[in-house]
Amino acid sequence: MGHRQQSFNIWIESTALYLSWILGHPMFGRYLSTVGSPSAQTIYYHWRHWYQPGHLWLTHPSHLQHPSSSFSTVRHPSSRPPRPPNPNWSSWRQTGLLPHTQPRRGLLLSAGLMDRSNSEPPQKRKRSADGRQAGDKSQRSPERSPPKGSRSPKGSPEWLRNVTGSPVPPGKFPSDPNKSPSTPELKRHWEDLSHLCNAAPSVNGGRQKWPFDFSVMSYNILSQDLLCDNTYLYRHCHPPILDWRHRYPNIIKELEQHSADIMCLQEVQEDHYKQQIKPSLESLGYHCEYKRRTGLKPDGCAVVFKRERFSLVSCHPVEYFRRGIPLLDRDNVGLIVLLQPIDPHSSLTNICVANTHLLYNPRRGDIKLAQLAMLLAEISRVAQLPDSSVCPVLLCGDFNSVPWSPLYRFIRDSRLEYDDLPIGKVSGQEENPRGQRILTVPIWPRSLGISQQCQYESQTADFDLRDLEQAELDGFTKPSIEHCLKLTSAYSHYLKESGHPEITTCHSRTAITVDYIFYSAALGDVMAQAECSVPQEKGLQLLGRLSLVGEDELQKVNGLPNQHNSSDHLPLLTHFRLHPRVDG
Repeated sequence: MGHRQQSFNIWIESTALYLSWILGHPMFGRYLSTVGSPSAQTIYYHWRHWYQPGHLWLTHPSHLQHPSSSFSTVRHPSSRPPRPPNPNWSSWRQTGLLPHTQPRRGLLLSAGLMDRSNSEPPQKRKRSADGRQAGDKSQRSPERSPPKGSRSPKGSPEWLRNVTGSPVPPGKFPSDPNKSPSTPELKRHWEDLSHLCNAAPSVNGGRQKWPFDFSVMSYNILSQDLLCDNTYLYRHCHPPILDWRHRYPNIIKELEQHSADIMCLQEVQEDHYKQQIKPSLESLGYHCEYKRRTGLKPDGCAVVFKRERFSLVSCHPVEYFRRGIPLLDRDNVGLIVLLQPIDPHSSLTNICVANTHLLYNPRRGDIKLAQLAMLLAEISRVAQLPDSSVCPVLLCGDFNSVPWSPLYRFIRDSRLEYDDLPIGKVSGQEENPRGQRILTVPIWPRSLGISQQCQYESQTADFDLRDLEQAELDGFTKPSIEHCLKLTSAYSHYLKESGHPEITTCHSRTAITVDYIFYSAALGDVMAQAECSVPQEKGLQLLGRLSLVGEDELQKVNGLPNQHNSSDHLPLLTHFRLHPRVDG
């Protein structure tokens, strides 16, 4: 009888632990302190030891592992949270889930981590200025919270709470006296395309005018706040490398090492920007512009440029949130700057630089297209020249869309026919998107004030008012959108040696390309010729780019972030040439 009672007590205690973990209730700490029984302490010890980021996803039982090592093809039978603690520890050891039963094998991506089609994509939590959760009082569509366990009730991720149950401050990770396991550095090489461009100076009035060469970077640096809100994406990482005190020096060192003339940064956390990032970049000779996301979001986009190379003509932040329009109830933003190159030897046109981070949700392609249309309309206005043409444009950012998806093709081909196109297929992030709701015609309402040509309606060609109204009405009844910018991607999206897809972002759920540098290609540009894009007279020539890598290379360094790369994205780096204007 005593043995049964003891087993019953163990079952009761373990059940209480599991329920408190699921509910995130402070009863968790009080229960252990009041019970204080050896069996309860034992269960708690083994549970905390098992539930570690370095163990949970790095030690899959062999029967759940897929024979393929490809990030994009691995699947798992379930995307639900891990099983509750069970007093029968021997059964857990048999499945290989306890950390001491299998050696560390490096980064293994499971189906539950990769396939987002079975669950609503987790949204980033709203925060108030002091870092606590707060509700947004504006009228917006309800958003689901991240999975339970991704963040504890007191602000620190559940798996970062130590044995005593005391919370770790937000954005901080427990220090480990043992250094993180040494990993090899990711090898990226420079692809020189300059031999395909004409370097001879132009001659005007007997005076030589040399072209203006400059470099551009686009980099999602991973907001620390979003990292802590979504720790389940980084369980393959050794915790100390996720500490901002480790990540920040790495990121600044990387930016300084590449020393790009223009940098477009995404997921820049406002407090880190003001206190650390902006002062550091200004000390390196950069001018900084920043736009935080709307609502209670703590991060935003930044565009920085070297003061010795460019001067700021104008700055134009773009907010995608529009009160009263359900389609535009998200807090994403864009930032556009008009820059004048500084070169006393040549007459150079301005350059329009746009940076954005579009909505993540793979199932809301309609929102992404509407956000993109708003950005393109503002670019068209800012970049317009007196002769109605546009100056060279650089469009950078995290578009949360894969190459050759409908959204990507819309940017590159300047037109999208979307008749019978499901909204879940717009970004191409999911292989088998659920919910086949079709894009409506029009995608965005006329009240937004943006035409189907992605221009402010006042910018539309000036002709008879009745003809104009009829043309606008016809445009809003056809399943097609277009824009006036002729843009080319600076990357080919396939590795030259192997033909495998290039990767720009990698974490425990996915490894794909979502980051881009699009540009106005000049006559004779190598990428414009390769893509059969339409070049423009006032354009840019691509001279070179920092190569990207594939899945195999990322697996060797344990994915992203890692000891040397402190974001879950890789920076894109390109080198362009701007030819001087030829005066009449």
